[in-house]
Amino acid sequence: MIHGGLGYADIWANQVADLSKDHTVIVADSRGHGRSTRNTEPYGYDLMSSDYLALLDYLKVQKVDLVGWSDGGIIGLDIAIHHPERLDRLFAQAANTKVEGVKSDVMENKTFAAYIDRSGEVYKKISPTPNEYDAFVKQISDMWASQPNWPDSDLQSIKVPTAIVLGDHDEAVDRTHTEYIAKTVPGAKLIILRDVSHFAMLQDPAGYTKAVRDFFGAK
Repeated sequence: MIHGGLGYADIWANQVADLSKDHTVIVADSRGHGRSTRNTEPYGYDLMSSDYLALLDYLKVQKVDLVGWSDGGIIGLDIAIHHPERLDRLFAQAANTKVEGVKSDVMENKTFAAYIDRSGEVYKKISPTPNEYDAFVKQISDMWASQPNWPDSDLQSIKVPTAIVLGDHDEAVDRTHTEYIAKTVPGAKLIILRDVSHFAMLQDPAGYTKAVRDFFGAK
């Protein structure tokens, strides 16, 4: 389970409590996020994907079902495109595949702004570099300004069974863009989660986990 930008693994707490009853669940704080260390190297989704593949190698796990939220969903799609042998299934929620898939007014949204502020408070408590949140946000924002930018051919190359997922009132990702991804990835299933936004796993934990279980249980 891979969290979104500025977040941390604890966001998945409700899902881990449920899914770990009958699955091995792997969570981590992404590069520079949460409890993980950071440096000044520019961020890229290919770099972050390589981090998670290295983690799987370290754990001696060859293939996984991957749940990715926001940046985590983009990382999941990157792995599906470039390292499909590492995935059985992909549940990508609130991911975009082009910069223009993000709503232009997202930073003016009060809910999203509250998430950024809350993430900053947590960062100061758990990060090895607690006073560097602003620098960290700038690194991430620089990546968001130009990535991802995949051509249709990359999405059309995905063979991993994939769910493209969005809350019905997501603050950040445009629904038309989500529908485009689902139509472009061969055989992808479009799932619209009801009465939730970008932060669906927190707003409706049981419903979110059920959606994950329903998809991963499908053959």
